[in-house]
Amino acid sequence: MNRQLVDTHAHICDPAFDRDRPAVLDRARAAGVAAVLAVGETLDDAHRNVELARSHPMVLPAAGLYPTHLDTDQAGAMAEFIRVNRAQLVAIGEVGLDYWVVKEDAHKELQREIFRGFIRLSRETGLPLNVHSRSAGRHAVALLLEDSAVRVQLHAFDGKASAALPAVEAGYFFSIPPSILRSRQKQKLVKQLPLSSLLVETDSPVLGPEPQVRNEPANLYRSVEAIARIKGIAFEAVAEAVSENTRRLYGEQ
Repeated sequence: MNRQLVDTHAHICDPAFDRDRPAVLDRARAAGVAAVLAVGETLDDAHRNVELARSHPMVLPAAGLYPTHLDTDQAGAMAEFIRVNRAQLVAIGEVGLDYWVVKEDAHKELQREIFRGFIRLSRETGLPLNVHSRSAGRHAVALLLEDSAVRVQLHAFDGKASAALPAVEAGYFFSIPPSILRSRQKQKLVKQLPLSSLLVETDSPVLGPEPQVRNEPANLYRSVEAIARIKGIAFEAVAEAVSENTRRLYGEQ
């Protein structure tokens, strides 16, 4: 199995892993996962990810404010953390838009304002954006393009391929979780997007192969298997391609 697979979006700091995190990472390594990009939702998560990276070299820390936190003070504190810890971080994430939870126009506008701040911070620091866009895929892509985002991963994109294509043309990437096994939307997305635009993720502890079962990074190969099956190409060819795409976005890790 390709040993350079990177889980490009996982909540390894989540309390769901507190009881057995070292074993979870060991299983990931045994399953061919070379590294786990640890995203966060809060400042506490960001601190925890940096600490986890010190004790677990395969953890790549990111810091971001989950888009349902509609608080400019929290966003400012997160931006300051990212600037101070720039050398230790590999990404800004997760950040973005969430119109599944946020319904009111005024709240959506605040969400967009906060997201724009993180896009500017990405350009300032050179850190890639790890983007959440639930029920807001087309809007997130439009805003990223409008604000000239350069290095972008759209995680677990739930929109149509037609909404994704402008992002593909801009050189953005789309990461596929193991829930593709039970998601017709993600199966259709993978069928229509080029392999050169795909990454793999788990979004652990959620979006696993089975609903309501704790997901973990060791399941990353299930995403690779599904992409290979849908595209009609070999597992190793997909593993090599997504690994190269990960290097293109994040560099050698």
